Amino acid sequence: MSAASLTITFLGTGTSTGIPMIGCECAVCTSADAHDKRLRSSILVESAGTRLVVDTTPDFRYQMLRTKTRHLDAIIYTHPHKDHIAGLDDVRAFNFFDERAMDIYANLLTGEAIKRDFYYAFSEKTYPGVPQLNLVTIDTSPFEVGDIEVRPIQVMHHKMPVLGFRFGDFTYITDANYIDAAEKEKIKGSAVLVLNALRKETHLSHFTLSDAVSLANELAVPQVYFTHISHQLGKHQDINRELPAHIRLAYDGLKICL
Repeated sequence: MSAASLTITFLGTGTSTGIPMIGCECAVCTSADAHDKRLRSSILVESAGTRLVVDTTPDFRYQMLRTKTRHLDAIIYTHPHKDHIAGLDDVRAFNFFDERAMDIYANLLTGEAIKRDFYYAFSEKTYPGVPQLNLVTIDTSPFEVGDIEVRPIQVMHHKMPVLGFRFGDFTYITDANYIDAAEKEKIKGSAVLVLNALRKETHLSHFTLSDAVSLANELAVPQVYFTHISHQLGKHQDINRELPAHIRLAYDGLKICL
């Protein structure tokens, strides 16, 4: 399959708490800059004929409303943490208007969590109005959604395997703190790379800002964006001034065309 022209929209760029964080009055959470308002991390990937989302965050409903997304072909999951799956129930609207089950792609670990958390959608006897889901189990083998080729990249989130994804020349990796050499080879040659960069201080399961910068430089991707950002990192404009010219913080609503 030839590579499709793609548009990627950042639906959210915040960590699990979002920004502003409930109850916090720090300089980032009280910032008037719209770039510092971050929903939980997710992207919308669109070609001429296909539209998919990576992860359904707790903000999924609002993310779909504010991007005026009226049709969705599929959802692809990175891993089973709540900030990446909790909004799945809201696919019911797409079920209703498209009159079909939603195709959802997940590895075995994530699929089991989805079946556990949304058990009522997988029961033998379901009641009217539950989400209609077609769960497809994936591994690290490439697959296709419509005219979009998806190449999974396995990374580690402390001890949890997480899937990043390469769509053509765009690679999206979130919730990682380690990528082995073989998986790095899958990233090389990308035109755009997205990495998580939680904060400046060391973290058990996420790349820090310096970690992410070092990895971006190692992989030599021309344009890099950071996502899954916490309020501890700092204000959007301040951090961008610290970064090399080819590395920027992503922000909610950012569009990239490839």
